Amino acid sequence: MEETFVPFRGIKNDLKGRLLCYKQDWAGGIRAGIRILAPTTYIFFASAIPVVSFGEQLERNTEGTLTAVQTLASTALCGVIHSVVGGQPLLILGVAEPTVLMYTFMFDFVKDRKDLGQKLFLAWTGWVCVWTALLLFLLAVLGACSIINRFTRVAGELFGLLIAMLFMQQAIRGVVEEFGIPQRENPNQTALHPSWRFGNGMFALVLSFGLLLTALKSRTARSWRYGTGWFRGFIADYGVPLMVLVWTAVSYIPVNDVPRGIPRRLFSPNPWSPGAYSNWTVIKDMLNVPPLYIVGAFIPATMIAVLYYFDHSVASQLAQQKEFNLKKPASYHYDLLLLGFLVILCGLIGIPPANGVIPQSPMHTKSLATLKHQLLRNKLVSTARKSIHKNSNLGQLYRNMQEAYNEIQTPLAYEIPPALGLKELKESTVQLASSSGYIDAPVDETVFDVDKDIDDLLPIEVKEQRLSNLLQALMVGGCVAAMPLLKKIPTSVLWGYFAFMAIESLPGNQFWERILLLFTAPSRRYKVQEDYHATFVETVPFKTIVTFTLFQTTYLLLCFGLTWIPVAGVLFPLLIMLLVPVRQYFLPKFFKGAHLQDLDAAEYEEAPAIAFNMSFQEQDPQARITNFDGGEILDDIITRSRGEIRLTQSPKVTSSTPTLLEDIRPASSPRMSQRVYSPHVNELSGERSPRLKGKGLEAKQTPSPGPSILGQSPRG
Repeated sequence: MEETFVPFRGIKNDLKGRLLCYKQDWAGGIRAGIRILAPTTYIFFASAIPVVSFGEQLERNTEGTLTAVQTLASTALCGVIHSVVGGQPLLILGVAEPTVLMYTFMFDFVKDRKDLGQKLFLAWTGWVCVWTALLLFLLAVLGACSIINRFTRVAGELFGLLIAMLFMQQAIRGVVEEFGIPQRENPNQTALHPSWRFGNGMFALVLSFGLLLTALKSRTARSWRYGTGWFRGFIADYGVPLMVLVWTAVSYIPVNDVPRGIPRRLFSPNPWSPGAYSNWTVIKDMLNVPPLYIVGAFIPATMIAVLYYFDHSVASQLAQQKEFNLKKPASYHYDLLLLGFLVILCGLIGIPPANGVIPQSPMHTKSLATLKHQLLRNKLVSTARKSIHKNSNLGQLYRNMQEAYNEIQTPLAYEIPPALGLKELKESTVQLASSSGYIDAPVDETVFDVDKDIDDLLPIEVKEQRLSNLLQALMVGGCVAAMPLLKKIPTSVLWGYFAFMAIESLPGNQFWERILLLFTAPSRRYKVQEDYHATFVETVPFKTIVTFTLFQTTYLLLCFGLTWIPVAGVLFPLLIMLLVPVRQYFLPKFFKGAHLQDLDAAEYEEAPAIAFNMSFQEQDPQARITNFDGGEILDDIITRSRGEIRLTQSPKVTSSTPTLLEDIRPASSPRMSQRVYSPHVNELSGERSPRLKGKGLEAKQTPSPGPSILGQSPRG
């Protein structure tokens, strides 16, 4: 992204670029037909369940002032507006944990003040939203999004681990509260007698841990040995909402044998209940807020503006990673400007604002990449089979496939032609046919294997459109009307889901991986190198890794401790922003530049791994992997913490790759290709296992099911 700080230039460039393809954004989604429902449903479940959970958390923290109705309404309203008039339609908006945290701090500040109190809480937050929007307008106009790339991995992963800690804290607190007497409840009712409270708490433990364990297990379904690829993919994508339904059903098993209220369930008024819509008219109370508090609202507004600027921009950045090969322009500045208008709108109707969320945004892009691959594959396979049926030769076959490929593409006058896999497909098949003497002969399966060649060589592309974002936002809005059904979910199931989100965000977070490395026995550290691992493990001395990790851990605990301070907790976003100058000016004085570059890499890198070349220009066509399963496209190319693409350093050798290990050409990122490996690799080895002594480097010849070469990982 070009750095431009000329007022309005960034917004102008964003609008100019996105308006050129606005019509195509809708046409592309409509042409996808019913297939668009797959990514729509996938991202709906990924968005709706967290929003319901945050609503329950807000209901407890604000004593019922805000509930799941408000969080769902905000996510739906902001999502619909952004999908229609937003710049980047791949960006998913929703109420996130930082917003819940900030609203909790503000409620704790006003609830005991006589001149504000709970009655004027939403009116005062309305003024906070006004100030926040003005600051976002200023940031957008001045082009502040141009410096978003300066938020390196140090800030992003520390912020991610902080959110994971807050998730786990809420999960533990919620389960502990299941043993107590909830607020606003009659303590004399049978369900709140000591024996029944203990029973409720124990049942809550069963439901929470049941949801946690089964949800985690379902996420690894793609590595199961049982079931077809489609079934395993379905369980991996939709297993979490299915487990919510399963454990909600389990909670009704003892319903006839226990008092009413066991287990405790989601509390929220129906949208049509008397008094449930009082917050929608909060604008009339805003003038009743004392002038001193109107001015004072600027302080929390500054923190929220910083938080939204960081969170919204990073979410958009991860949804537009270069590995996705997006064709349409980005829209950071304009989207930040639009976010300001959405914040004002939400504040004036008394609901918490929504902003770009992680990891739902990159998850949305990934699901659309799968859709685009399926659409291209179906079209090209159909065309190839028709050509073979007509006894076409290789030249005619290629021309027909090229025409079909161009037909399904979205033509953009200003785009750079993508590096297509069809060129390599032609060269490899022509070379094979020439060596066999079949260059002018009709094509058959011996010369051109339709499934193998097309599946292996199609480039990664994304179906960039607005329809899926609009539909998922409308579906979230439909959950507001379904509130009577949502209130049947036990709160203990939601606490299990909070724990699931905390644990699920850890893999792929290098900060967390380094923390685990610190607790690894020296004699067992070689185990880290035997599995897929971050490249810094091989290039940075262990003592440097320890020092850097201890610094991050101390900073993380400082941020987490600040959230426990009732009033000062609102300042925690400043500590996150402070990491930018700390990284740029402070850390280089204590760490070597090469080590910082590895420990704070801009992109996620692993070693060893498969060759991940989008254009497949240097890949041996004889080493392609067959037996493609359409239900597993792009399954494992994204880490689960922030949604980043994994960049790999060296290819993985399987039984289907008959290439000598010495002949493999390592595929690395441009930065990695210039790296000189540190002699400190042996520091991590410790005492080698006896079974490794005397053995040279060898490739394991294990049977392979033939996954797609577009990206894979041994993890589920």
